[in-house]
Amino acid sequence: MLPKRLIALMLSGLLLAGCSWFKGDDDEVPPDQGERALYDTAQKNLRASNYDLGIKNLQLLEARYPFGPYAEQAQLELIYAYFRNYDHEEAVAAADRFIRLHPQHPSTDYAYYMKGLSSFTEAEGLLERFLPTDRTQRDPGPARQSFADFSQLLSRYPGSEYAPDARARMVHLRNLLARHEINVANYYFKRRAYVAALNRGRYVVESFQETPAVPDGLAVMAQAYLILGMDDLAQNAVATLKKSYPDHPSLDKSGNFIPQRFSGDGGRSWKNLVSLGFVDKTEPPHFDSRAIYEKLR
Repeated sequence: MLPKRLIALMLSGLLLAGCSWFKGDDDEVPPDQGERALYDTAQKNLRASNYDLGIKNLQLLEARYPFGPYAEQAQLELIYAYFRNYDHEEAVAAADRFIRLHPQHPSTDYAYYMKGLSSFTEAEGLLERFLPTDRTQRDPGPARQSFADFSQLLSRYPGSEYAPDARARMVHLRNLLARHEINVANYYFKRRAYVAALNRGRYVVESFQETPAVPDGLAVMAQAYLILGMDDLAQNAVATLKKSYPDHPSLDKSGNFIPQRFSGDGGRSWKNLVSLGFVDKTEPPHFDSRAIYEKLR
């Protein structure tokens, strides 16, 4: 019988040999070669969706031939490779670098577009690529940055081939940011911070006009004004809501506002008072009419 150590060594050798047998041409960085050959190798990596190796070869190309005819194209394709590899921060950094080095390049608009697109998808986690989630519940920072990046693209290159898609994404981002404000207002109702909730609703109405979140913004204002005892201002908000969005769930068939009674806002029933809050407990005000108004968009 062979010793166990010898058997282990033989198995290790077979395993290493097997790896070499199945290793393709795309599995390692090529040795020193000409600029065109190195560029072609990087292209082959990208076509095979081997973005890690493609990134390494593009970086190698730029390092070896920083002033060659393929250097600028390599910088552009690095942005794309990082983006496809879900390295969104690296994609943004690569786009910023290209814009800084080549402000007059014919493809600088592409760098601006990819920068906005990278920020647009940065907020997506692993599960969000496969399962539907509510992005309005997430940190709005990347959405705001993406909106700013696309705005810069449209400002500098209004006739760019990427402009139509950027505009469509900005509409989506604007709706997302407006709905996030309503989510925050709902949270403030839960925390009984009624002035803060009011300010969020008013901000949506004033700053995000023509988004599906505006009717909920008006309802937030009406609810908060009523809780704060500002009945005249509440009626103004209700009148606007009734005129512009008569089918909002907060309005009855006659167009009257239906306040959402909350155990913590002074609207507690006698049952709730006697039971110390355990009976007839009501939830804090919550406004979300997306099922109605987002379908109309």
